[in-house]
Amino acid sequence: MIVCIAEKPSVARDIAEVLGARNRKEGYIEGNGYQVTWTFGHLCTLKEPHEYTPSWKAWSLSSLPMIPPRFGIKLINDPGIEKQFHIIEGLMQQADEIINCGDAGQEGELIQRWVMQKAGAHCPVKRLWISSLTEEAIREGFASLKDQSEFQPLYEAGLSRAIGDWVLGMNATRLYTLKYGQNRQVLSIGRVQTPTLALIVKRQQEIENFKPEPYWELKTVYRETTFNSTKGKFSSKEEGEKFLETVKNSDFTVTDVSAKKGTEAPPRLFDLTSLQVECNKKFSYSADMTLQLIQSLYEKKVATYPRVDTTFLSDDIYPKCPNILAGLKDYAGFTALLAGKKLLKSKKVFDNSKVTDHHAIIPTGVQPQGLTDMEKRVFDLIARRFIAVFYPDCKFSTTTVLGEVDKVEFKATGKQILEPGWRVIFAKEQQEETKENEEERVLPLFTIGESGPHTPDLTEKWTQPPKPYTEATLLRAMETAGKLVDNDELRDALKENGIGRPSTRAAIIETLFKRHYIRKERKNLIATPTGVELIQLIHEELLKSAELTGIWEKKLREIERRSYDAATFLTELKQMVTEIVYSVLRDNTNRRVTIMPEGAPEKGTPQAKTKKNSSSKTKSSDTENDTSPAKPKRTRKASSNTDKEKTPQAETLFSVSTESNEIKGDEIIGTLCPLCGKGHIIKGKTSYGCSEWKNGCTFRKPF
Repeated sequence: MIVCIAEKPSVARDIAEVLGARNRKEGYIEGNGYQVTWTFGHLCTLKEPHEYTPSWKAWSLSSLPMIPPRFGIKLINDPGIEKQFHIIEGLMQQADEIINCGDAGQEGELIQRWVMQKAGAHCPVKRLWISSLTEEAIREGFASLKDQSEFQPLYEAGLSRAIGDWVLGMNATRLYTLKYGQNRQVLSIGRVQTPTLALIVKRQQEIENFKPEPYWELKTVYRETTFNSTKGKFSSKEEGEKFLETVKNSDFTVTDVSAKKGTEAPPRLFDLTSLQVECNKKFSYSADMTLQLIQSLYEKKVATYPRVDTTFLSDDIYPKCPNILAGLKDYAGFTALLAGKKLLKSKKVFDNSKVTDHHAIIPTGVQPQGLTDMEKRVFDLIARRFIAVFYPDCKFSTTTVLGEVDKVEFKATGKQILEPGWRVIFAKEQQEETKENEEERVLPLFTIGESGPHTPDLTEKWTQPPKPYTEATLLRAMETAGKLVDNDELRDALKENGIGRPSTRAAIIETLFKRHYIRKERKNLIATPTGVELIQLIHEELLKSAELTGIWEKKLREIERRSYDAATFLTELKQMVTEIVYSVLRDNTNRRVTIMPEGAPEKGTPQAKTKKNSSSKTKSSDTENDTSPAKPKRTRKASSNTDKEKTPQAETLFSVSTESNEIKGDEIIGTLCPLCGKGHIIKGKTSYGCSEWKNGCTFRKPF
């Protein structure tokens, strides 16, 4: 019998249907020589400290650093997980062959490898590697199964990441809590979480310390067109007024008119980060909400695998594109122009060298049915981007007009669309952008030598501080390790050193909310006093530098590509943690972090989504390293963690107290939903919810 193991029941049902297995049993589906079973995300996790050495159960500075000689895994303490694991174990021990049908990525590989190890599987193992859940993709995947050994580097990278997060998180969290914490509350430190918080704190301090300075701009209006002085900004009013007096009494003369034609390529296809950025800008969706929505679209078979970090497609997708376009029936007005023609094949879209595990997020060609309004919005973005890459470039003409008044030069620039090309697909939003962008205006016809009266003006302006991070700009900063980059090519180069992975960045931001280290003001992310103090307290650059964390991420990617050794990575990480421990222990100051009262959630924070929808993934790395004394990943029973018995009260970091909710709860009725930003909070029988629940908003807050 061949045992197939998928990552969740819904995926297992899709695979079983294709394989002809239709006999439902408890915990698996059987038929046609196959037994198709499933996990619920992680069933196993790394052991707790006290399971290696009993003395590590109590928190003590003298026990640090805690570095086990060999790491082990255990089954997560949850009755449902234990029951399903024993079913899987029985199937695997009787199997002739196992097919790993887990998510085609690093975390998916780790989930199933740990289950197979724990179950004691010894038969040959094959790997199903697919980028969508359509029937065609599943059939193709089973027709070209790969040997598990091909994915050993992927597993080693995932294992190194998990062990690295354990070593750093367990040690640094205990270290900082015992050394600097107050009131028996945990100071959570994480390999990705802490540098991300540091980015927000640094930006906040730049804003607070910013001293605005005045400057003056000289402009003049000639023939209803605003011209800017080529002198730029004036730092003193006197200098600006001197030039203003010079130009007041003379006519404006046009000295040069030039037009330059150019082309603009369609926007790139989406990777997960760029989709999260776009959804935050357009719809104010959080990164976590966008991930849930695109995961749901993937499971509904209308979009390809979402946890990707490339905006390119491989060449083998090109022959499938006409059928995908034909399947987008709601966009027939755009796709009809491409039907029957040879599709454009741009190197900016199709490039095998830029695709590793998976290609960019695109539609599958399956007609969407039963989508919520929020899912429809996300699908619309993906579909339009996909159609646009087969449209011609936009052609435009940039006109530059130079003028002069008594030897003082002025300049005006305008842009005229000659052939919209791909822009017709985004016509409505392009019009809105044009209104905001001065350079998009069309200039009147000017002739060299013409002159006439004009209206000059000297305007006082003030320098502006940097803008606070939103989730969109923070995701971009995480992607480029804190460097501000607008250019797509340069961003690609910096991705290698980004902090976190596309699939975990949303969860890292959610963790910062949960820890009460950050809060939301409208769309802006603001560090709380606790978050600011924590970052100021950390003197070890290795813990809070986005750049240095990016280097660790690069090494993990190199392990995946076989160009770096996993054992070397872990040796270096253990050495780094040891140095951090000894450095902090040598600190003889009396510094302490002031813990914010946690009786009520911060204003605007996406609090406690206790019941995520079915698209929500529960993978261990999705919460990076919740290695403070907290519930293990996957279990809903916080009390199952025995490490809590003699440790600081971690529960305050994970939920708001019941008593506080009873007192404050009704105050939130009628306020704006912190999740979707559209609806308002209403009261149900057992919890507060959002008035937009019919349209897909999943906000819940139990009484």
